[in-house]
Amino acid sequence: MKTYILPFSQVNLKHLPLVGGKNASLGEMYQTLTNSQIRVPDGFATTAEAFQDFLAENQILAEIKSQLTQLDTQTFSNLHQVGSQIRKIIWESRLPPTLVLAIKDAYQNLCAQYATPIQVAVRSSATAEDLPNASFAGQHESYLNVAGEEELLRAVQKCYASLFTDRAIKYRQDHSFDHLKVYLSVGIQKMVRSDLASSGVCFTLDPESGFTNVVLITGSWGLGENVVQGAVNPDEFYVFKPTLQQDKQAIINKKMGTKAQTMVYAAQPNSEQPVVNILTPPEKQEQFVLTNDEITNLAQWAVQIEEHYGRPMDIEWAKDGETNQIFIVQARPETVHSQEQKSYKMHSYSLKEAGELLVSGKGIGERIVSGVARLLNSPAEADLLQPGEILVTDITNPDWDPILKKVSAIITNKGGRTSHAAIVARELGALAVVGTGNATQVIQNGQELTISCADGQNGLVYAGKLAWEVQELDFTDLRQPTTQAMFILGDPEKAFQLAAYPNDGVGLMRLEFIINNSIQIHPMALIKYHELQDEAVKAQIDILTYHHQNKEDYFVEKLAQAVATIGAAFYPKDVIVRMSDFKTNEYANLIGGKAFEPKEENPMLGFRGASRYYNPRYSEGFGLECKAMKMVRDDMGLTNIKLMIPFCRTIAEGKKVLAIMESFGLKRGENGLEVYVMAEIPSNVILAEEFAQIFDGFSIGSNDLTQLTLGIDRDSSIVSDLFDEQDDAVKAMMQQIIQTAKRTNTKIGLCGQAPSDFPEFAQFLVEQGINSISFNPDALLKGIKNMLAAEAAVALQQKKQTEERLRQVHLASEFVDE
Repeated sequence: MKTYILPFSQVNLKHLPLVGGKNASLGEMYQTLTNSQIRVPDGFATTAEAFQDFLAENQILAEIKSQLTQLDTQTFSNLHQVGSQIRKIIWESRLPPTLVLAIKDAYQNLCAQYATPIQVAVRSSATAEDLPNASFAGQHESYLNVAGEEELLRAVQKCYASLFTDRAIKYRQDHSFDHLKVYLSVGIQKMVRSDLASSGVCFTLDPESGFTNVVLITGSWGLGENVVQGAVNPDEFYVFKPTLQQDKQAIINKKMGTKAQTMVYAAQPNSEQPVVNILTPPEKQEQFVLTNDEITNLAQWAVQIEEHYGRPMDIEWAKDGETNQIFIVQARPETVHSQEQKSYKMHSYSLKEAGELLVSGKGIGERIVSGVARLLNSPAEADLLQPGEILVTDITNPDWDPILKKVSAIITNKGGRTSHAAIVARELGALAVVGTGNATQVIQNGQELTISCADGQNGLVYAGKLAWEVQELDFTDLRQPTTQAMFILGDPEKAFQLAAYPNDGVGLMRLEFIINNSIQIHPMALIKYHELQDEAVKAQIDILTYHHQNKEDYFVEKLAQAVATIGAAFYPKDVIVRMSDFKTNEYANLIGGKAFEPKEENPMLGFRGASRYYNPRYSEGFGLECKAMKMVRDDMGLTNIKLMIPFCRTIAEGKKVLAIMESFGLKRGENGLEVYVMAEIPSNVILAEEFAQIFDGFSIGSNDLTQLTLGIDRDSSIVSDLFDEQDDAVKAMMQQIIQTAKRTNTKIGLCGQAPSDFPEFAQFLVEQGINSISFNPDALLKGIKNMLAAEAAVALQQKKQTEERLRQVHLASEFVDE
């Protein structure tokens, strides 16, 4: 007896040839994961056998084959014509009576489970769909808010016809699938009333870098099609898996999207437009679509699903606005990073000149390209697009797929990291800048553009063709040196990408970059907000802190999330965070800063570093920094974060700082907390033994140590030629503190460019026995090579010394014998 219908309760991954990847996955989850409290809406699937009998009973297979033989497989000039004709053939056919009865019976059984009438989602599932090496996701149609038997039957037949959408035909041709050996199953699943709540997508890795220790959740109000198709800029949440499993507060980053549209049910089911987009009310645009508890719960489900399937997953979720329950409505293998061959060659791109920034958004691609902008409103204008041009449009959806292989880059007004444009760009190896907001208004058709996504997160679009350089980073035969090679890092946007490089952690994380670029406000201006006299400044602060009732929380949360992102990227390796080291003139440039900063003749030697932390002018601001670090370490569980105090002039000052840190909940030694000190002042070197008694480690700040040893203002162009980290006096200072650190068993490293630029300087540090050297990302590879060469030279030197000693002993022995 032929099987036309399988309820989800009888479907699992073994049924993939019968019901396709999408439905096999739904059945697998419904059967095996609902016992783990993961909710999956019930439903049923028509089988591939039903589709085959539909073709056979209508005797249309030969007609379809005939149409396909006419397809221009070189330029696809008649793709739309061929696709339209095949779809017409299918749509004018009739579903076999036995199939009609089977669908109606299964539908009635599904409806009978609920006390009130339900709507269903009707989704296509090709028999080769969602395999790890061939994702058909988005190639075929889905229909939402379907109610009643007749409308369901119409939707099933529309799904059958969608096996031959233009994009699906092109996709199969590109991937060498036999068109007539791919069959269509249809999944009928109870609709989750996310039109009354929210929905979205989550990946069990970072879809941009492939970093596997996070879950990325994106979401918007209403039905999930807006997020999947990239029609909105969604909220984004990153959850760190290791601390999630430790029951810590594992949400390391939250970004609010604009969520400008909400997809809801139309007034009447089964209308020409069963779902419609409405403008999201402003108050809802300013709310996150999920609570922290819901984010955490959803991330836990995602990890369970990943563990069940044994591979990274791409998951769709929906929250029911009637029950406030979250459901998993789809799960498929992630198909970009999971299929990548591990390569140890990377390319680093950097612009060599500045340009006029036109628009910016989320960047996909980690490269730089230039080309001519082509503004298109829809795929129907595809003939206007020339190979290698840059597509600029409002949004993309799967209808664009056949032409996207022609572009060098994609720029959209709307969309997030999990939008259609972003996913397709990753699969095609193209660049994309999504969610710019106004690209189609700012960019002119035919305009020459340069696009930089070099940092892996931000997409920047410049006018004109700018010059850039490419550096190949070849890690194939590179081994780690014995001396630790660490990063100097300030930008959390680069962290997941850089974590894949050979490294031993982060030797210097600067808070200044985060405060300056992300927070922007002077901490004391937040603490003393009500005392501010400048109304314009208060207005700026109000805009930035809009989502925070307590303005101090804005500083703490922003700083904590940035540090947590870097801490998570390199976990469990050390990440040494240097507390803020702005000078007064730099602090004054922050919003509200002028009201709290004195004017100094020489800020480089003035009110900076440790002296600020216990001073009444700034101690409350330092308290916010400490509160953020305590949140990262204690609440989020990232105990690989170590703290470092800059510009600490005296032992007494060091003790004061440690005492005030303890008053803010950061006690050295508690919960494994280590506190380092920058070694950048001659007093740090002279009294190194005393400093080693109150701190856990040193980090040589070569710039300041050179400046203060040689008495040179490093900002002065007049005497800049005298600034030399390899001066004998500076090297003597470094040698002295390294030897003291070794004698006191205190960790010591150096942060600076010189070891990568000068092999002899790297050899000097290795010879002295330094524990670690930290590099800027673009200098890491060269630095490691210099370190390896230095270690080899030191080993050779030691071997020669040993051989010489043995020779001397042998000579002495012969003399005694004689």
